[in-house]
Amino acid sequence: MSGFSVVIPARFGSTRLPGKPLIELAGKTMIERVAERALRSGASKVIIATDDKRVVDAVKHLPVQAMLTSQKHVSGSDRVQEIASHKEWDSGDVVVNVQGDEPLIPPAVIDQVADLLEEDDSFAASTLSEPLHSLEEVLDPNIVKVVCDLSGRALYFSRAAIPWDRDQFPEQGSFDSQPAWRRHIGIYAYRVGALNDFVVMPKSQLERIESLEQLRFIENGYSIVVADACEHIPAGVDTETDVMRVRQVLRDCPQ
Repeated sequence: MSGFSVVIPARFGSTRLPGKPLIELAGKTMIERVAERALRSGASKVIIATDDKRVVDAVKHLPVQAMLTSQKHVSGSDRVQEIASHKEWDSGDVVVNVQGDEPLIPPAVIDQVADLLEEDDSFAASTLSEPLHSLEEVLDPNIVKVVCDLSGRALYFSRAAIPWDRDQFPEQGSFDSQPAWRRHIGIYAYRVGALNDFVVMPKSQLERIESLEQLRFIENGYSIVVADACEHIPAGVDTETDVMRVRQVLRDCPQ
């Protein structure tokens, strides 16, 4: 694997958890925890992209670069692209977007999602998935599903139950788990050229309907490769309940 970069978008003004990057998790801030995980990957550089100087100050002791970015960005992808543009990275360079609220993310999956682009230069982006084993999960609109072709190319992402089993659904008691049901895991690697294109594309029709920005790539003819995560990726932090869960994990197994 040649060198790749990690950019961690860390927006201070989270709606549900204001100041989320600086939430304390067993003696360290959230952003410190995420940055330390990224530093254990094979990335050649790790950059924090934030909208608040307090986040910059929180990681000064770590071997990462923290940069202030626009407060107008509507997504982490936009924030990552600003860094790529500022750094003048080449269009073929690979950058991994590690979300700033994933304090338990395994470093191995960061390497994995970058490797997927290194292995096949026909893809614009890469991401990960994992199996779904219950009808409740398949039908949950908060769990994003992905279906792929035989080569791993994403065909569609949806909050709906895809693929739809005509014979089983919607009977609750007849569910048989099938490999086709996959949960999308929101870590991405991008080729910088594709990311530059992405941020200037208008929101696509499917993206607006599903509220899933990755559909903008697909609807504009760009290919995304998907693989099953090589390690389980614990859920990120979106609520106070998530904060308590992660604190307990870190108390039980200091990392």
